[in-house]
Amino acid sequence: MPDSPSFAGRRVAVLVPCYNEERTIAEVVRGFRAALPAAEIYVYDNNSRDRTVEAARAAGAVVSSETLQGKGNVVRRMFADIEADVYVMVDGDNTYHAPSAPKLVEKLLSEKLDMVVGARVDNEEAAYRPGHRFGNRMLTGFVARLFGERFKDILSGYRVFSRRYVKSFPALAKGFETETELTVHALELRMPVAELPTPYGARPEGSASKLNTYRDGARILLQILRLFREERPLQFFLFWFAVLFALSVALGTPVVTEYLRTGLVPRLPTAVLATGIMLLAFLRLISGLILDTVTRGRRELRRLAYLAIPATGAPAGRPKR
Repeated sequence: MPDSPSFAGRRVAVLVPCYNEERTIAEVVRGFRAALPAAEIYVYDNNSRDRTVEAARAAGAVVSSETLQGKGNVVRRMFADIEADVYVMVDGDNTYHAPSAPKLVEKLLSEKLDMVVGARVDNEEAAYRPGHRFGNRMLTGFVARLFGERFKDILSGYRVFSRRYVKSFPALAKGFETETELTVHALELRMPVAELPTPYGARPEGSASKLNTYRDGARILLQILRLFREERPLQFFLFWFAVLFALSVALGTPVVTEYLRTGLVPRLPTAVLATGIMLLAFLRLISGLILDTVTRGRRELRRLAYLAIPATGAPAGRPKR
């Protein structure tokens, strides 16, 4: 580990979620062992059908397993099990740049941050499939529009966390949506965060990505919408209120105009439909107002839980006399 006062006395854990990475996991372990010699490296296997476990153990990693399938389930287990001051999370496919790890950790510690994201800079065409590149930009832009623009790569699997972040993170996602959840958690609690560009390479020959462009992209998009509904309920329900209100007005205007002109309601079904839609619109508005109050209370509780965990490097309390 680089000779830096920020690293002195810190427990650094490298967390590697893995699924069928026999060809790459040993190189990942060796790379991070060289970059962070004092760190403990933990590999969590997720029901691999190849020799991932044997390769990781032979390379010197501490190997555990999570039987619930999905990266989000592995992240939940790792965050619960492992005790450290600083956590480095990286995928086991050997596409992320291990020599960048000290720089990411140093930034986290020197600037007292809770999360530093290694934003991927690909130097090889094969590193980023066109579908993945487009999807990442689209989803990152979507998150920026809904929750705030603080990251350029919300789907990066290369991140460094403080203990305060890890032990206050609820980890509810099951699969590849976990990166989105990690990002939104930091944005909603307004944590101090940063992003650093890091090289991103192609998978070695014979190693295949576990990410399905369309299926997992759709799941991530649904996760963003779900988080928007849960974290910003007033804005979410205001949108549906506006849609239903406009539809009701469009259907009801001719009926009201006809009534004012003739005193008759010849299109009674349309009038009933417009009235029902307007009622639904106001139900959406009331739901948004109520849930916004509930969400504010939940956010305050999460913030208090976050603050209850000492910051990394915080001075110890004064001893009792």
